[in-house]
Amino acid sequence: MADYLLLYSGGKMPETEQEQAQVMKAWTDWFGTLGGALKDGGNPFTQAAKTIKSDGSVSDGAAGSASGYSVIQADSIDEATALAKDCPVLMGGASVSVYETFEVM
Repeated sequence: MADYLLLYSGGKMPETEQEQAQVMKAWTDWFGTLGGALKDGGNPFTQAAKTIKSDGSVSDGAAGSASGYSVIQADSIDEATALAKDCPVLMGGASVSVYETFEVM
């Protein structure tokens, strides 16, 4: 089994308390369906970011539009992608990129 990073990009936050409750329930339900495959539920990102370039210079803003992440375990990238298709972040208009991670140390 390998770990897969689900990188969320874009989307919008729920605006009303009712929408917030619906979204939180959707996340709780989705995490429940993942069971043991869920390694790290992750968190959303703020839009405040800094980018450090290879020359050491620092600039405001991020290189991409990442808005959050989760980490799951699966037997293949296809299985991880299938699990990610039900991710609640998609309800808010975000996209999900699936990356296999690997141990280096």
